[in-house]
Amino acid sequence: MVKVALISCGAEYSGVYHEIERAIEMVGGEVVIPETDLQDVKEVDEEFGIIVKGGDLKLMMARAKSVAEDRCDADAAFVATCFRCAEGALVRNAVRKYLQDARIPVVAYSFTERSKAGNFLLRMEALVNIVRRKHLLARTKHEGLTVGVDSGSTTTKVVVMRDNEIIGAAWRPTVDIIETADKVLEEALRMAGVKLSEVEVIGTSGYGRFLIGKHLNAGIIQDEITVGAKGATFLAGKQKGDATILDIGGMDNKAITAHDSLPDSFTLGGICAGSSGRFLETTARRLGVDIMEFGEMATRGDYRKIKMNSYCIVFGMQDLTTALAGGAKAEDVAAAACRSVIDQIVEQQLQEITLRAPIIEVGGTSLIKGLVKAVREALGMEVIVPKYSQFAVATGIAFVASGAREEKGYEISSRVA
Repeated sequence: MVKVALISCGAEYSGVYHEIERAIEMVGGEVVIPETDLQDVKEVDEEFGIIVKGGDLKLMMARAKSVAEDRCDADAAFVATCFRCAEGALVRNAVRKYLQDARIPVVAYSFTERSKAGNFLLRMEALVNIVRRKHLLARTKHEGLTVGVDSGSTTTKVVVMRDNEIIGAAWRPTVDIIETADKVLEEALRMAGVKLSEVEVIGTSGYGRFLIGKHLNAGIIQDEITVGAKGATFLAGKQKGDATILDIGGMDNKAITAHDSLPDSFTLGGICAGSSGRFLETTARRLGVDIMEFGEMATRGDYRKIKMNSYCIVFGMQDLTTALAGGAKAEDVAAAACRSVIDQIVEQQLQEITLRAPIIEVGGTSLIKGLVKAVREALGMEVIVPKYSQFAVATGIAFVASGAREEKGYEISSRVA
């Protein structure tokens, strides 16, 4: 049983505690509340370099210290504060960084009174898998013949791997989940020149991982955060050392920090479509070009020539349309849209992790050159877009499936209706 320390300013005393506990239990984990002592609470301001007034926040920091110093039997940590508390947000980030520096797998979250188990589920699943499947994620060489299926929100991708190399890869827009997966699998196998009966293990990930996993009798099913990090570092040749993986998706975004391919902190976005690939698709349609041409166009533009007052997909588009009506160049509008996406991610999402070079950009949007340029300029860091970047999750689960050849007992899970 993976033990996840709940470090919060008082979630354990509110209705949200049972939702957090339920989410952890659904993925095979257990909540633990770290013990600490009064002296730690009194001295914790100096330890963290931040002075807070709230007693609950001091207790929160003292509990984090207990976990970091291994005085608490915990494998990972979930740091949570109330959405409305500004002081809590500062402490949450300080505690997250403190634990990350201590190499404790950690994820931070701001909850509301409406937060339910479903809001925490993917985060908890990833947190538990970082610990429980560390031996699979830490492998540096793929062996055998395996298939990885990534059933994503907008596209389904399949990768076929043989002895550390990708020999087949295909994708299609996701329509019917099972039917799409079957078609993409058939195309990838044809490209690889192998039969399904020859495949040793199939792994599935993404939104439809449990449904597809049951349909294909998968040997392993795993969340897209942990296998996405594995796939990205493998494709980029960065399986050793630090890296930050950035996946700007069609419906949500993932930013994951990893060391030796093992994720140690991550953040998921999904509050506003204006920070997703959907905003870029909408802008490309308005400009009358396909998304690849849009990306090329954006590299030639200057985002500073377009005034944008909102990151919202509706009001941001209104700003772009107004600029076009005023005679703005399409290249500048495309560049402004790309810059808007990464600026919102920086301001609202990347504050929850500590970026580590290099940045490995993956997912379908990594093929949009203007967005990659905007990411590089906004972060001022090296950005790597590896070959097969759009297949990072499928590659990661195919890679992890290689390790599963030697083991039995990975669950199909009851999360399939």
